[in-house]
Amino acid sequence: MASSNLRVRFAPSPTGMFHVGNARSVLFNWVLARQSGGTMVLRIEDTDAARNRPEWVQGILDAMEWLGIGPSEYEGPLFQSDYAQHHREAIDRLLAAGRAYYCDCNRDQIIARTGSEHKGYDGFCRNRGQTVGEGRALRFRTPDDGSTVIVDLVRGKPTFDNALIEDFVIARGDGSPVFLLANVVDDMVMGITHVIRAEEHLPNAPKQQLLWEALGAEPPVWVHAPILVNEKRQKLSKRRDRVALEDFRAEGYLAEAMRNYLMLLGWAPSGDREILPWDDIVAEFRLEDVNPSPAFFDVKKLRAFNGDYIRALSVEAFVEACQPWLRAETVPWRPEAYDASAFAAVAELAQTRIAVLSEIVPMVDFLFLDEPAADEAAWAKAMKADAPALLAAVVEAYETCEWRAEVLKATLETIGAERGLKLGKAQAPVRVAVTGRTVGLPLFESIEVLGRERTVARLRAALDRLS
Repeated sequence: MASSNLRVRFAPSPTGMFHVGNARSVLFNWVLARQSGGTMVLRIEDTDAARNRPEWVQGILDAMEWLGIGPSEYEGPLFQSDYAQHHREAIDRLLAAGRAYYCDCNRDQIIARTGSEHKGYDGFCRNRGQTVGEGRALRFRTPDDGSTVIVDLVRGKPTFDNALIEDFVIARGDGSPVFLLANVVDDMVMGITHVIRAEEHLPNAPKQQLLWEALGAEPPVWVHAPILVNEKRQKLSKRRDRVALEDFRAEGYLAEAMRNYLMLLGWAPSGDREILPWDDIVAEFRLEDVNPSPAFFDVKKLRAFNGDYIRALSVEAFVEACQPWLRAETVPWRPEAYDASAFAAVAELAQTRIAVLSEIVPMVDFLFLDEPAADEAAWAKAMKADAPALLAAVVEAYETCEWRAEVLKATLETIGAERGLKLGKAQAPVRVAVTGRTVGLPLFESIEVLGRERTVARLRAALDRLS
């Protein structure tokens, strides 16, 4: 693979959010280009005018940059619509060589002749000699015999019987090329040597290889990576599954974790490792080692990966990474109530307890809210019959004791023991009174940061409610 002449391409359509399958494809292409010293081309396949939107183009660029693939890492973006003249020239060449012909058959006519909805086109217009005209599509004339062999670095040599490949449409009635032809012509013009894409495109490969050969060019090296499936082993669907990279980013997944995880969907590094430095992935990855079987996109495993990556950050980097969530317009506290020093004081504690960055908000909101979050279930669980007396004793002790976490803990431990309660039981009503929740950061470190005045005020408010 070490060849500066190697050219791969990532060719998304700007018709929606950035699918995690697209993310895996662009990473495979990018890694191969980096390994070889070759080039990755970004081609925006924008010829579907009815569905394309400019913001989706920007979404592609933003998603790639978030993954670490900035403008310096690829050639482009190039736009398929700018290559219309090359598409027209290819159509003319195929017509002149007798490899294409016009057809005015509609689907109903084909079904009537073949007697089946499942059979392909029957070649009816092959020798009718029709010329360009309204409602006449252009079909490629496939060979009647022989076979087409796809040399695929992942799948070996899938072989397709030419007699079973119908004469497929390559241009619409208005003269515009369909995906099959435009894709091939663009790859030829751009000098693409390796086509790395998802398995769902494998059925297109024999048709496209026939087009390459008919246009007098050597086909690329084909690579069809395994499809991504959900826990039911169904192909990921944007209508059913979580597949938008933007959604994972907004939830607080780190790009490094997402990138590492996606590379493992179909490939595994040596030594039973899963989490490893990006440079190691680039050094070890081999297309020949990609498993052709469907790859399970396991969101739970991705979440665990992300938690590991979060814990591996320095505390300073973690604090910085949390800022978009802590300073978002959607936070439940007043913007001016956010205290950077207070968050820094508990950041290391929070870092070990979250798996995605968005979880930081409910983890630390008690520090910045005027009153703790209202959770009726938590209140009912914690505020048992002995809670008023215990809280009253805690208020009295906390008004004067030294304000350090270990002292606060020892004080509550003593108060609980006097009532036959272990610390876990004794701290439950205190935690809910102060933070509003039954779980969260270590309690005594939290209230040390919250401060005596606010802590005692919340304990008194809980007592008032109980009375």
